[in-house]
Amino acid sequence: MAEKRYLFTPGPTPVPPEVLEALSRPIIHHRSSDFREIFGRCLDRLAEVYRTKGDVLVYTSSGTGGMESAVSNLTRPGDRVVVVSAGHFGERWATLARTFGCEVDELRYDWGESPTADDLAERLRELGGAKVVFTTHSETSTGVVADVQGLAAAAKDAGALVVVDAVSSLGAVPLETDAWSLDAVVSGSQKALMSPPGLATVSVSAAAWHAVEADSSPRYYFDWTRARERQAAFDPAFTPAVSTLVGLDVALGLLLAEGLEQAFERHARLGRACRAGVKAMGLDLFSPDDDRSAVVTAVIAPDGIDSGELVQTLRDRQGIVLAPGQGPLKGKIFRIGHIGYYDAFDITTALAGVELTLSELGAEIERGAAVTAALEAFEHTRV
Repeated sequence: MAEKRYLFTPGPTPVPPEVLEALSRPIIHHRSSDFREIFGRCLDRLAEVYRTKGDVLVYTSSGTGGMESAVSNLTRPGDRVVVVSAGHFGERWATLARTFGCEVDELRYDWGESPTADDLAERLRELGGAKVVFTTHSETSTGVVADVQGLAAAAKDAGALVVVDAVSSLGAVPLETDAWSLDAVVSGSQKALMSPPGLATVSVSAAAWHAVEADSSPRYYFDWTRARERQAAFDPAFTPAVSTLVGLDVALGLLLAEGLEQAFERHARLGRACRAGVKAMGLDLFSPDDDRSAVVTAVIAPDGIDSGELVQTLRDRQGIVLAPGQGPLKGKIFRIGHIGYYDAFDITTALAGVELTLSELGAEIERGAAVTAALEAFEHTRV
């Protein structure tokens, strides 16, 4: 019998059967009326998920491509920008901005810390402002979900544009593009949007468009103006990932049918269940123990256990795929993703596998308590 796999990474994530069926349909031409209908509906659904009345651009690329598009369209060499960095993906913003010649000031935190609006406001006052503030909503390297609303308010008070990496948070935790005055929000298809990798999406505010129109820096594939003009006719500027877009359209329909508020609550309960099970085993959390941590649960490996070895052993023996630690956390933590197409029994499967494998590796943990604790936490709805 073929080995069964269980995917619990913070991206890619499992894809619902309805989406898999859509992906298997015969290819249609991207200049046909059939595709234009699907593309137009997909753009409308994306705007609903983003909670914006502005444009949402779609690129065939990874989420990093969407991040690069924000840097290349909103900055030019020599611009001062501030990067709020508390993990691997905050550092990616800094690397991208330096690549495009920006004068980068990093508001750096230790990995696992939560950025604060007060710190950002103080840094912007010290600098005398900045053109753009780049932030990360869900830092999947640590499990921290930042207070983007507060950070955005501090940035806007200082006259800066606000750009957000929401690659893993869009559709999983509350994010209000227009209400929070976010100028560009980047996401990807392979996280809470329950589709395969391959598509980046970027919302663009009126203030961001003004900045683009005032800047003649060279751009081509990631030129927002070109993308907007062609999307207005539901005719992408370049050949898109047709099948992935067809699948994303179905996935967005499933998400909106569930309801965004219901999806946010489900993710909060999944995170709550995962943390409860981890603690019941006697393990320590690395990510915060609160309902905002609804994207990924980061766990400190027991003494004497290399988290990379744990992740590899789980994969080889149980078919359970978790994420190891990155950067300075390599070997120290492991991460259980629970965004997108997950339910309570997925969480108990991951926890049971961790419990069994840690026991095999010689860790002293509490046996048999994780599943019960997780299910009890999932069923408990906080008022």
